[in-house]
Amino acid sequence: MRQLTKLVLGTLGAWLVPLAAAAETGAGGDGAWGYAVGAGLAVGLAGLGCGIGQGLTAGNTTAGIARNPGAAGNMFTNFILGMVLIESIAIYGLLIGLLLYFRIPA
Repeated sequence: MRQLTKLVLGTLGAWLVPLAAAAETGAGGDGAWGYAVGAGLAVGLAGLGCGIGQGLTAGNTTAGIARNPGAAGNMFTNFILGMVLIESIAIYGLLIGLLLYFRIPA
């Protein structure tokens, strides 16, 4: 728990210090940084969640086929369908990231 707290506080500090420096100099007043942070978070969190989901799905399918090789055909069909649905979440995250990115004023 202490390591998680240190990680969260360190990440928050690393994110807020540049914002405070920009506010002191008067830079970055257009508010476009919020769109950039949102785009990065959308793609990053979608990729993270999908990677975890795909890893769990592949591992459990492999374990199931190893236990019962006769059911490999049915498991493989469900595995492919699950991977497609998990990957669609990553594509939605990318789409949201692109929409936010192109909303940033030049």
